[in-house]
Amino acid sequence: MTITDPLNQQLVPASEDRVARSLALRTQITGADSFVASPNQIDNGDEALYADKSGTYSKGVLQEGIGLVDLAAYSSFKHALSSGAPEDFDKIVLGGPRTLNGPQGGLAFYLDCEDASQFAVPPAPALASEAYATELVELYWASLLRDVAFTDYPSNPTVAKAAAELSAMPSYAGPRDSSGQVTPQLLFRGVFAGDTTGPYMSQFLLQPTALGSLPIVQKYQTNKASTGPTSGADFMLSPSEFLQVQNGQPTGKSLTNLPQPRYLHDGRGLAAYTHGDVLYQAYFIAYLVLSTINNGGSVPLNPGNPYVGNTTQNGFATFGPPDIAATLAAVANEALKAVWYQKWWVHLRHRPESGGAIVHLQKTGQGGSIQGHVSDTVLNSQAVASSFAANNSYFLSQAFPEGSPTHPAYPTGHGTVAGACITVLKFFFDGGATITNPVVPASDGKSTTAYVPPPGEAALTVNGELHKLANNISFGHGIHAGIHWRSDTEESIRFGEAVALSYLRDRAHTYNEPFSISLTKVDGSTATISNQ
Repeated sequence: MTITDPLNQQLVPASEDRVARSLALRTQITGADSFVASPNQIDNGDEALYADKSGTYSKGVLQEGIGLVDLAAYSSFKHALSSGAPEDFDKIVLGGPRTLNGPQGGLAFYLDCEDASQFAVPPAPALASEAYATELVELYWASLLRDVAFTDYPSNPTVAKAAAELSAMPSYAGPRDSSGQVTPQLLFRGVFAGDTTGPYMSQFLLQPTALGSLPIVQKYQTNKASTGPTSGADFMLSPSEFLQVQNGQPTGKSLTNLPQPRYLHDGRGLAAYTHGDVLYQAYFIAYLVLSTINNGGSVPLNPGNPYVGNTTQNGFATFGPPDIAATLAAVANEALKAVWYQKWWVHLRHRPESGGAIVHLQKTGQGGSIQGHVSDTVLNSQAVASSFAANNSYFLSQAFPEGSPTHPAYPTGHGTVAGACITVLKFFFDGGATITNPVVPASDGKSTTAYVPPPGEAALTVNGELHKLANNISFGHGIHAGIHWRSDTEESIRFGEAVALSYLRDRAHTYNEPFSISLTKVDGSTATISNQ
């Protein structure tokens, strides 16, 4: 006799035909994505303008001299980009043993959101523009301030000079106060909501947390300062060393670490963090902090989470901790592939170290050797004069012996992953929640103390500290290290946000739970992800 369990039979409608339903869902989502228009991809025009490619990225490709790539080698490089054939990348003529950093990643397809070609960023500032010059001025100042604690900025005379010079530059794109001035408090900060509130360092890089039963105290290995009793060195300040690095040849120099880990508290520390981080590391740790911040409590979930207020279930594989952790890694990968397409196939923006080389050539009477020139705004700046006084060199000093990575500057991978990952965290958590136990690092990075806000300052929020985290990391890998421009960071964060929203909207249809989740974008507008 066959016994039928009526309770078990109730499972059939929910579980039947899953393969066919999955195929239909994939087809529906992919079809909808394919109808999203691809924007025009517009570069800044420097590659076409300068036949010697002095305004275009070519690091690692065989160099002819300072600021000049070997044009035959450059042709092999461009041929590979044009054909996309793996064997052509193997034939690129390099200047040394250092390899190009994964250009074919920009050609990868993915099935979780719109294609890389369906996203875009504005053209980067052109070499001869005032915006380019101003960004380079900011970088020279930042190179001189790597070892000044952020908490010491208000009293530091070099900070005051930097703020005054940038205040006088109409094309400076960083934050200003109500009277239009760049103050020491605002120097090297981002432009999104919360970036200028509270300490320079985000709480997500300072607060203790835990990975399961493993306690995490956020002290990091950092590098020695360039001056003072723990003197180390900045790099790429001579013509020979610069050319070695551009050719991808070793210089024999290396970083020296401080003997004990520190809380991140200055530009050199942020640069050191980004020199060896796992790309989405900061945002995974931020997720852990969100679960333990506010004196061991946790930040509430996004109010649109379908399990908020549910008395019979909680989220786990969906809308729970495993989902959050896995989504951060997944969206970081998609964002990285999207930005690699922009770097290699659209913009080919050269690195700040190349801008510093042009300054060197023009300031030493060798400007005629290259076609691309920078504005007098940077050549006659206090920043360049102060850097020369400190280093006896017009090159832009670098925090790393090898300078930048061997991929183009714009947009930045760190910034794009930042924008994508903070968007994911906003999707899962309440971005308007307040952080009630903020701390600030000591000027030596050995400890933290409770942060006491000045009268009238707004409370620190999750969204604000996520914005600050994105800028801390991307500026650490940019302005403070000397390897990325300000516009690299700001446009990349917006770009990463767009990739993440596409990813989340596509993925929304894979959930069984009906939901509608809203979050605040970096521009202050609201985005809603829903499967209803």
